Amino acid sequence: MNERELVALAQKGNKDAFEQIVTTYEKKIYNMALRYTQDPEDALDICQEVFLRVYRFLPRFKGDSTLSTWIYRITMNVCHDTTAKKTNIYELSLDSGTNDDEPTSEIADLRFDPENEFEKKQTRELIARGITMLDSDHRDAIIMRDINGMSYDEIAYALGVSQGTVKSRISRAREKLKNFLIKNGNFFAQNQSKYNED
Repeated sequence: MNERELVALAQKGNKDAFEQIVTTYEKKIYNMALRYTQDPEDALDICQEVFLRVYRFLPRFKGDSTLSTWIYRITMNVCHDTTAKKTNIYELSLDSGTNDDEPTSEIADLRFDPENEFEKKQTRELIARGITMLDSDHRDAIIMRDINGMSYDEIAYALGVSQGTVKSRISRAREKLKNFLIKNGNFFAQNQSKYNED
């Protein structure tokens, strides 16, 4: 059964079809929410709210995008709603400039750059903290691109902006994160040239 057939069944109220959609996306949605909030409980709440909205609005889904892109857009909206309610969430606004818009695995690679496990853990935690300190526009873009591997076109649809805006946000997000890591983790300074390659 292809995606269109699955959606059509779910739209008609077929519970098995909807459960298959949940099974397919629940882990991805949870991981995206966890990256965004850094709070497992919030991530679970977001995941539940996302699928409530998917269930509610699925009859309106017209197939203008893939189902995954549509669900990711809902996820970002729920993430924003959740973090807006939390008083302990704060953002940093940093000026930057880089033209790097290539799809990368730098962020993932950085997590395993240090040679021992303790340093790896520190690196992961620092990257996660850096991502949460980005403003929401840049956080959305870098999570969708560098963590979830979404295409520029998918991100543009999910965020309701142009591809040019997506590329600009990703570029600025990477630069802000790079500066944050340099400032807070000396290990990154020696990798600065690697981050700016391509």
